[in-house]
Parts: sequence; structure tokens; C-alpha cells
Amino acid sequence: MATTLNPKYDHQEVEKGLYEYWLEKDYFKATGKKEVPFTIVIPPPNVTGKLHLGHAWDGTLQDIIIRRKRMQGFDALFLPGMDHAGIATQAKVDERLKQMGKNRYEIGREGFLEQAWAWKEEYASFIKEQWKVLGLSLDYSRERFTLDQKLNDAVNHVFITLYNKGLIYRGNRIINWDVEAKTALSNIEVEFVETNGNLFYFRYPFTDNSGHLVIATTRPETMFADQALMVHPEDERYQAFVGKKVFIPGTKTEIPVITDDYVDMSFGTGVVKVTPAHDPNDFEVGKRHNLEMPLCMTEDGHMNELAGKYQNQERFLCRKNLVADLTALGLVEKIETHIHNVGHSERTGVVVEPRLSLQWFIRMKPLAEQAMEKATTEFVPKRFEKVYQNWLANMEDWCISRQLWWGHRIPVWFKEDEIKVQVECPGEGYVQDEDVLDTWFSSALWPFSTLGWPEKTADLERYYPTNVLVTGYDIILFWVTRMIFQGIEFTDQSPFHDVLIHGLVRDNQGRKMSKSLGNGVDPIEMSEKYGTDALRYFLSTNSAPGQDLRFETEKVESSWNFINKLWNIARFIMMNVTNSNREIDEEKLSLYDKYILERLDQVITDADLNYEKYEFGEVARTLYNFTWDEFASWYVEIAKVQLKTENKENTEAVLAYVLKAILKLMHPFMPFVTERIYQAFTEEESIVISAWPTINQAHNYDVVDQTKLIFDLISKTRNLRQEMNIAPSKPLQIEIKTNLSYLANEKPMLEYFLKTSELTIGTSQQITEETILITGSNYELYVLKSDIISKEDEEKKLRQELEHVKSELDRVVKMLSNENFIKRANPDKVKSEQEKRDNYQQQYDALLKRLNK
Repeated sequence: MATTLNPKYDHQEVEKGLYEYWLEKDYFKATGKKEVPFTIVIPPPNVTGKLHLGHAWDGTLQDIIIRRKRMQGFDALFLPGMDHAGIATQAKVDERLKQMGKNRYEIGREGFLEQAWAWKEEYASFIKEQWKVLGLSLDYSRERFTLDQKLNDAVNHVFITLYNKGLIYRGNRIINWDVEAKTALSNIEVEFVETNGNLFYFRYPFTDNSGHLVIATTRPETMFADQALMVHPEDERYQAFVGKKVFIPGTKTEIPVITDDYVDMSFGTGVVKVTPAHDPNDFEVGKRHNLEMPLCMTEDGHMNELAGKYQNQERFLCRKNLVADLTALGLVEKIETHIHNVGHSERTGVVVEPRLSLQWFIRMKPLAEQAMEKATTEFVPKRFEKVYQNWLANMEDWCISRQLWWGHRIPVWFKEDEIKVQVECPGEGYVQDEDVLDTWFSSALWPFSTLGWPEKTADLERYYPTNVLVTGYDIILFWVTRMIFQGIEFTDQSPFHDVLIHGLVRDNQGRKMSKSLGNGVDPIEMSEKYGTDALRYFLSTNSAPGQDLRFETEKVESSWNFINKLWNIARFIMMNVTNSNREIDEEKLSLYDKYILERLDQVITDADLNYEKYEFGEVARTLYNFTWDEFASWYVEIAKVQLKTENKENTEAVLAYVLKAILKLMHPFMPFVTERIYQAFTEEESIVISAWPTINQAHNYDVVDQTKLIFDLISKTRNLRQEMNIAPSKPLQIEIKTNLSYLANEKPMLEYFLKTSELTIGTSQQITEETILITGSNYELYVLKSDIISKEDEEKKLRQELEHVKSELDRVVKMLSNENFIKRANPDKVKSEQEKRDNYQQQYDALLKRLNK
């Protein structure tokens, strides 16, 4: 056994090479040999860039869980992988091509996919390097990517199965359209931002020149696709105009005035325009009234030929020019400021355009109902279960097709009016659908497709369903719900037992981290500066489940200081313990040995309870307080005395036993430093595969209260020294008056820690001279006053007090000698002053007596 560690804790030196050692030894590989499996599949990060602090937090929480389960003897699988992230990655590759002076249409689909795969390999290597730095104990032999062939097989199987069951269909519907990525988006890929906009009131002239109707709209540029004006059938203001025709403002295009009870008579003017191809509600109206559904915009957000002279203008430029022109024509009634929520693409940030499009959809109602009925997943915290259930209860059909090249190609083939849904080409003349599937379609299969499904593999049989999913609350709808309903549909089981929800990482002001604010933090830079262990400890201990985390550098520094303390504790023990495997002799345990062993069992119990509840902050607080405030501050100091006695070897055994337990309990949080100390201190090859600490029933000594009372009287005496500015080494004459007989047995230790010239322990007070009294539970501690305060200091203090009291006494006596005061003052006031006189006189006499003595 090595006997020393480096005098100074150097996180870079400590962490160097350990991850490679763990991989070389295959410690992270699930073997299938242990009795009970435990599985976590990593939420696959997108290959769009490097990991951010949120990924570091998410990964750390998962690694804490899996490292502990591995030590508890489970066949622990932490499965890694990455997501192809269709829209986001395609946007990144498009940008790279632009910088090269190219675009995807020039190089074609195959050429583009070559560039996309090159991007994937580049950024996957970055991500894997970051996993390494963060110390994530991943089983790389089972690493997956959402575009792997095996996962593609699973995606095709799901699509074809759902299609054959009538749950996938193709149809024209209003979808969210990203004009930059030129693809459809699902509803939850749209972020609504409160925006200061305008409500435009336009005049639609009657074709017979009999006047006009006024409508209010926030999107003037869509008027070129208007098919009608609409009023409520019970709105008396407009009944005379129903059936008449109006011109679309500024054009010769005629549209009718119709009625529908969808109209809100109280909004705007009570007249609305109907644009079936550019609004989801108008689309439903259009179907009811058999209206045409033309588009007036191109896929990239420019106006088409329906817009006349505005053709080829970008939509918002068209809006500006159109409003100016119609104002000049007298067709703008008024313009009001209007605050409303505007949908933006979650991927590209552009304003989403509702657009009629031919897309593939999943009928969600039967899948959602099935998920609500059969799901057994537990959400932590519980409140997030309502978010999940509410969304399922109101789920709309899911648009799953995307107009991209990077993704899972839809397994559908067309030949004139014929459609074949299968993987392979049906024959000559068939052309495959150009679209790919929504990224979340493949991600929804992640917990079981990564284990080999739809084949009945050994891994699927053993490791599915998974035990816990760790993810942020921001993707409950995107991902968690979809995994649950797909898991139940295709495996008849919830894909995970628990879902641990965490929040977002925010800056120290509570703001969301973003490039625009410049408040982002690189986890790798933090790791280099303070060490991965300090970063992990901070990330996992400063927020409760479901809550956001505020990043504060000072708290990372504080974590580093705690690790440094642990390092120094270990150094002392290693320099004083000759055999880390020495057995504890229960017959020779001191009160303090029993105390620390009993407290350790309580700490193990508390830690296990909170580990299972995912309350990692509570686990950390328990371990921190025990390690620093009890083990280091008390037991290690006591051990320094015990190591000089004939019972030295038993003290060594207790020190070693407790240190190893602390290292193991801390290992999930700070894997590197605990491994480095453990390897130096023990003869075992790694803490990673060591056994998790368990309580020892023999340690139920019931001495904690007794020992804490001793610590209490020592602490209070130390506080007295500090208050009175007495050197810690100056001997004091002390008496402890108590009925607690066990204190007499601890007299040598008390003499050492109280630093006494004479210590008396008994049931009655023995010191007859003046003392300072310290009280506690079941004891009175007397300190000889002359040891604390010198005769000169005491005399000076008494004279000052005597002078102050005499001054007050003289004032009151003078007041009471004044006959006018006695006659005129309120009797209660006179009585009060007389009581003060008597009180001051008593104080004066007592002080004078002490001074004379």
C-alpha cells in the first residue's frame, strides 16, 4: 500500500489517465453475468455541436445513478449514443456548404449526405471526448446512432406497421412551415414568442361599388389567397351583405361574403377573411364550404404569382409594401399596435408560416389513449406527470414527414397513382418518397431500438424496460411522451420505470444561457480550471429535482475546496495507517470509535434513502457534513491522541474503515479523486467495481448523544477562549458538575481537548473561587475566572462598571431630591425612578464589595 499522496491536491494530475484505465479494464461494460440488470439509455445529444452545461448536468446525474448501481452489484448498462437531429444538422451542413461557395442542390442528395456524415463523424468525436472528460461510465461496445442501419430497420418496421394498422396516413393539412429549412414542423417544434405587432384594418370594396366591409388581420400578405369574407350568421350588422361579392383590396379578384358560426362577433369588426391554405381554422372553414385552397407563397417564404406585382418579394417585405400601397389607395381603415404570440421555428428561429401541405401524419388519439391507460412510468417530481397526461389528452395528429435529405427516408414508393409502403423498391418505375421522417420519430424508439428491437435480442430481453430516464422538463412533450406511447404500442411496456426531470441551467442572475447574452459556460473549460469532480459535485448538489440550476463559479470553487479537504484527510490517514485492511476489534473500541462507526451507519442509511429518491443535493449535504464536521473536525483529531496509545492499531482500523466508506459513498459524485485515493490507499484495483457500503448491525452502540455532549462542552469552552481572547494552549482550571458517570471515563481525552491545568468531574461544585459558568444538557462547566481574566483587568473592568453605576445612581438621587419633581410628576414616574434608585444602589454595593475583595 502506498503511504502518501502528493502534498497538494492537483485536479489535473489526479484525473489524468484514469478514464483510459477504466476503459482498458472494461469496467463500464455490462456483462450479463450479474443477477439483476439496471439500465439507463443516454438522451442522445444532437451531432450539431459540442456539449453544453445542460448536457454535463444531465450526464452527471445519470452517471451518479449508474456508478452506484454498479457498486451495488447490479449488471449496470449505461448505453451511449447520439441523434442525427435532422433539421438542425442539415442547417449546419448547409451553412458549411455556403462557406465553401456551394449549396446542396448543386452537389445533389448523395453529395450532401457525404458532407452530413463527415459532419457527424467530426462532432461525434468531439462529444465522445467530452463524455470522457466528464467521466461518464458508458458502455461504448453498445454505442448507437439514430441513423444506424439497425435503428433504420426499427424505424421502417414501425412506419410500415402503423401504416398497415391505419394509424399513418397522407393528407393535405395546414402544418407549421419553416421557410428557412423549407420543411414541415410538428406543433411542439414551434416556440411562441410574445411580439409587438400590428392589427391591420383593410377595406374590401363591394364589386357593385356599394361600399365596403372592413376586416382586421395580422398577416396582410396572405390576402392574395383569400377565398371569402365571413360573418356570423346571427350578426345583424352584416346580414344584408351575405352573398354579395368583394374585391381583394388592390386587385380585381372577387370573393364572396359567407356565414359561419366560427366567427367571433366581438373580435375586430366581426368580419374575417378566409384563407384556407394559410390558416388552420380557415382550412376547416374551407372544407365546410368547399372553398378553393390556393397558396400565395413559395416554400422559402416569398410571394408567388397570386401576389401580382409583389411576386418574388420576401413575405415581410411584401407586407410593408402592400400596406403602403393600400394606404395610398385609401383602403386602410386604421392600424393598431397589437401584442400577440408569434410562432418561431425551434430549430432555425424564423417565424413559422402556417401552410397547406401534403404530409404524412400519425393518428394520435388511439395511441395516446392506450398510453394513458397502460403507462406505469413514475415521474420525479410527480407534478410533471400532469404535463405528460394533459398533452396526451389533447394530442393532435403528429406530422411526421420532413422536407429534408438528412434523416430516415420514408419507406413509401409511388408509381403514378399507385402507392407501395415497403423498404425495398417494388419494381421498375417506382420512385421513393423524397421526404424523411421527423427526428423525434426515430428518437421515440430509442429505449428499445438501441437494444436490438424489433429482433428479440439477448440485450433486449435482459435490459428492457430500462430503469430510469434522466432528462430536462423542456423535452417532456418532444420526446418522453413519444417514447412512452411508442414503447407501449410496440413492446406493450413502458420503456422506463422512472423519469427523473431536471430543469435548465441558468446564469447567476437566473437568465437562460444563450449566445446572444454571452452568458454561456463551457463545461470543459470549467473542468480544466477546477476539475471534473468539482464541476460534477456542483452540478449534482445545487438543485432539487425539477428545479432550474443557477451556475455560480464561487460554488464550483467551494466544491474544489471540499475535495481538497477530503484529499488532506486521506493524506493524514495514509501517513498514519500501516494496514488499510486491518480488522476492527469490537472489544477495544473507544467511545469515539463507537460514535463514528454508529454515525457512519446512519449516514449510509440516509444517503441510500436519498439516492433512491434522486435527492442528490440531500445526499451531498449528508456526506459533506459527516466528512467535514464530524469525521475531520472531531474523530480525526481524537484519533491523533488515540494513535499514541497502546490501542493504536484499532484506531488505524477504524480510520481506514470510515475513509473507505466515505470514498465509496462519494464516488458517484466525484469518481476521479475517489479512485485516485482508493487505489493509493487499498490493495484493490478500482473503486469502480468495489462493493457499496452497507450498515453493520454490530455498530448500534447508542453512544451518539453521549459523544455529542462531550463535543458540545469542548466547543463551548473553545468559544469562551475565543470570546475572551485566551490562547488555545493556555491551561485552564475547569470543573464539570454532572450526574453523567461516563464522563469520568473520558477524563484523559477531556483534559487534552479542554487544555486543563486541573480538571475535576463530580456531582457537586468543588471550586470555591470565582468562576465563569458554561451550561449544557446535564452538565455545568466552571472555569476558574482568574485563569481567564487577570487581577488588573478585572479591577479595571469593575472600576469602569462602578463609575457608570454611580453616575446613574447620582442622577436618580438628585431627581428624587427635587421637591418640585415629587409634587408635579406622575406618581407612576416617581415610583419608577425610586425603583431605579434602589436597583442602582444594589448594583453599586455588589460591585464595591467585589472590588474590595
